[in-house]
Amino acid sequence: MNLVALPAFTDNYVWMLHDGRRAIVVDPGDAPPVEAALEAQGLELQGILVTHHHADHVGGIDHLRHRLQGPVHGPARERIPAPFEPRREGDTLEAIGLRFEVLEVPGHTAGHIAYLTHDAGADPILFCGDTLFSAGCGRLFEGTAAQLHDSLQRLASLPGRTRVCCTHEYTVSNLRFACAVEPDNAQALQHLRHCERLRDEGAITLPSSIVLERQINPFLRCAEPAVVTAARREGAADESPVAVFAALREWKNRFR
Repeated sequence: MNLVALPAFTDNYVWMLHDGRRAIVVDPGDAPPVEAALEAQGLELQGILVTHHHADHVGGIDHLRHRLQGPVHGPARERIPAPFEPRREGDTLEAIGLRFEVLEVPGHTAGHIAYLTHDAGADPILFCGDTLFSAGCGRLFEGTAAQLHDSLQRLASLPGRTRVCCTHEYTVSNLRFACAVEPDNAQALQHLRHCERLRDEGAITLPSSIVLERQINPFLRCAEPAVVTAARREGAADESPVAVFAALREWKNRFR
C-alpha cells in the first residue's frame, strides 16, 4: 500500500493511499492535484475520507464525484457536501481492502474526526486533519481548550510507531515555537534543524510519528515541568494540564 502526500494550495496536503490500482484520498480541499495523481498512475478513486468541514478540506469533493466509485465518509455532526456517509466514534469502515476506525477528536471544530488503520503496512496510519500537527495542534475555532487537550491526549496514547498524517506543512514554524517553550529540548532542536534542511531541499516533513510527537510537541507535554513553567510565565491560570494547554494555545496564536 502506497502513502502519498499531494500538495495543495500553499501549505495543505491531500493524503492518498493506493495499491497501484485503487485509491482513497483524505480531505481533498482541492481537486486538481488529486485528478492529476489519479490520471498519472491510472488509479480508480474508490473513497474519500473527510475529517472536518473547513473549505480547504472539502472544497474538491464535488469536483471529484464524477471519478468516485465509492462513498464519501465524514463527521456526522458537521455539514459536509452531500451525499456522504456520516461517521461517529466507534464506527469502522472499509475501503480498498483496509479497515479504518473512526475517532472523535473535537476542539478545532465541534465534530472533528480522525481515521486510524492498522492494515496499510507494519506501522498504523492516523489521518488526523487539523487536530494534531507535527509539533503543534489546530486552533480552537469551535471547541474548548479542555476538548482539544483531551483529543490530543487520546491521540498521544496511540502506539508510538503510528504514522501521523496531518494536513498542513506547519512543522518548521511549530518547532520554532516548541523550542521557545522548551529551549533545552534537544530532540525538538535537532528535529527543527532536520526539517529546515528538508524544506530547503523542497521535501516535506511528514508523516511524523506519535513517539516523535511525544518528545517534541509542547501541546502533548503539558505536564512537563519546563512546559508548565513557560506556560505560567505566559499567564496560565494554574498548573493543571488544561490551563497550561490553554495558555500555550493563546501564546502560539500570537507567536512570530
